[in-house]
Amino acid sequence: MITIADVEAAAEQIAGHVLRTPTVSSPGLSALLGVDVTAKLELLQRTGSFKARGATAKLLTLGEAERAAGVVAVSGGNHGIGVAVMAGELGVEATVVMPRSAPGRAVDIVEESGANVTLVDTMDGAFALVEELRAKGLTLVHPFDDPVVIAAQGTVGLEFAEDAGELTDVLVSIGGGGLIAGVATALHARRPGVRIWGVETEGARAMSAALASGGPVPVELSSIVSTLSAPSVSRRTYEHASALVTDVVTVTDAEAVQGVLDLADHAKIWAEPAAGCLLPAARRVLERVGEGLKLGLVVCGGNATTTDVAAWAGRFGLR
Repeated sequence: MITIADVEAAAEQIAGHVLRTPTVSSPGLSALLGVDVTAKLELLQRTGSFKARGATAKLLTLGEAERAAGVVAVSGGNHGIGVAVMAGELGVEATVVMPRSAPGRAVDIVEESGANVTLVDTMDGAFALVEELRAKGLTLVHPFDDPVVIAAQGTVGLEFAEDAGELTDVLVSIGGGGLIAGVATALHARRPGVRIWGVETEGARAMSAALASGGPVPVELSSIVSTLSAPSVSRRTYEHASALVTDVVTVTDAEAVQGVLDLADHAKIWAEPAAGCLLPAARRVLERVGEGLKLGLVVCGGNATTTDVAAWAGRFGLR
């Protein structure tokens, strides 16, 4: 498992390449939920999500031969954008493999950043193709199963701990678990006693399934939230979650989309469903823990178009 020293080293490494995103108290969300809410606005990060942090850290570790050969990544959206944009800035050729379910805008951004894009039918197929490309000499920039990436994602938690007021409970969305592994490491070191809650959608329950099974297991993916759709977590991220996370809450896709609308209406934040799922999960946590909470929300990304959200809202009958 990574340590707070690893996160602090990552913060020094990526400084100057990524932003220290705002940490703000949200009167609108506090009124909506009935408790104090502080939001870490990682959707304002370069590339629109926290993924720029881990991608930058990994790219900066490459040796000369690795840089010359190029890198490969698998992504449902945000990780691919992060790798493509930061690789372009650092002069490294990148190939990004994405499932056809990935948002069209995400695919466009990856291509516009100069990366090579390959679309495959499923996320499982995307991971399989990446292994083939890795065998041909490309360096893998894994979306979550890499201590360098996890430590860099943990800088979100480091900043949150330094910039927020009192927090009792922090909610973090989970795909493969890299973000929550890093954030939990940083927060437990800097804010002992804080509870960390993971959030998944019911159609992408990789961490919930792992915790129930005692280790990573494959899951069938059916969620519209492609940025949280990992076919399984890794042993590394599972061990972090098992040791550091209070519990993982699951919400429906419809609740995640309603969360996007609520964030826009009450917090004036345009987020994606991977962040929208935090609000219904916060209500679950409130039901379990009771009053007196001081909530922290890691608003992980904002790479959803108005067209995407309108279509999802129509599909679920939301307004």
